[in-house]
Amino acid sequence: MIGRQWRIQRALTTMAARNLRRSGVRTGLAVLGIVIGVVAIASIGALGVAFQTSFSQQVSDVTYSALVTPGDDATEPYLTDRDVRTIRQYTDVEVFAVATGSARVTAFGNSERTSVYGFERPGRTLDARAGSIPEVWRSGAIVGSSLADDLDVGVGDSVTVGGQRHRVVAVLEPAAGQFSLLEDNDRLYLPPSAVDRRGYSQVILKAESVPEINATAQTLRDRLNERGELYDVQDFTNVQDQIQAQFALIRTFLMAIGGISLFVAAVSILNVMLMSVMERRTEIGVLRAVGYHRGDVLRLILSEAILIGAIGTIVGVLVTLVVTMVINGVMLDDPLAFTTQSAVQIGIGAAFGVVASAVSGLYPAWKAANEHPVEALRG
Repeated sequence: MIGRQWRIQRALTTMAARNLRRSGVRTGLAVLGIVIGVVAIASIGALGVAFQTSFSQQVSDVTYSALVTPGDDATEPYLTDRDVRTIRQYTDVEVFAVATGSARVTAFGNSERTSVYGFERPGRTLDARAGSIPEVWRSGAIVGSSLADDLDVGVGDSVTVGGQRHRVVAVLEPAAGQFSLLEDNDRLYLPPSAVDRRGYSQVILKAESVPEINATAQTLRDRLNERGELYDVQDFTNVQDQIQAQFALIRTFLMAIGGISLFVAAVSILNVMLMSVMERRTEIGVLRAVGYHRGDVLRLILSEAILIGAIGTIVGVLVTLVVTMVINGVMLDDPLAFTTQSAVQIGIGAAFGVVASAVSGLYPAWKAANEHPVEALRG
């Protein structure tokens, strides 16, 4: 029984393919509509995933970090060496005590007002484009890439900050759009004592993962603030979660817009199949007269609709893969940076293409299957 049904379905599929070839232009336009719809949905989804991944990479330094500053109940507006030792006592992550300020920096007649940061062990988090970053930092200046270009300075030159001259020991690599609490292309870095001799404006904690930094931040809140809000401890994972949720909402909205093109394609298939059924009434009557059942006619017309959808979906997926590679190359610097989410978006586009085609063929198939053989033979 199964073998007979399979032979019938194979014959119907062959007949469906022949019918589609007979009306090549009409079929091609219907296939093109499906291709456009699949590419619109899948590419928009893949673009959203690439943008979200790019953003996550850019803010990874921030989301793996926490910031400790004096709290509302603190006696001083800065953190002392004792505060830093206490913080280190309760953490196993990297701790950077940072003195910050703002100053006008001059060199070779050029002048720029910029942020000045000072912290120990800068080599742990900064990368030099030129020169070298000292392990033990007692003198000298490290200049961000953009600031170095604006001031036209390099390693060995001197910059003047607040009336004090500092020799440039390193120029940093460009931050390349990364969001960071410590790195910035326009910043000047000095030893902490040269920025603020009173103490530190903040302590930055850097961990290897989001769970680790969350646990560390909560531990510090519990241990340091037993006697009031002496310290303000901030982590940034909630901010990232909120932004990611917004990205997901925007991506869904854009995919819905792309779905409109697929809806138009489905209507086009419906129109093509209805016209085909009307033009082939005599052929359908002959099929019924020679013994084909209603179910066979139904499957024939559905096979034609599904073939249109399958061809359009396959071509659409191939085009989407190329488009996604271009998107990944531009946004992630790696054309092959496909993620599970990217594959899901492409799968969603493909599924919509096939389902839309099948649904569009239901009414024409039902109409053809219910044609009375005698009336159909009359045309």
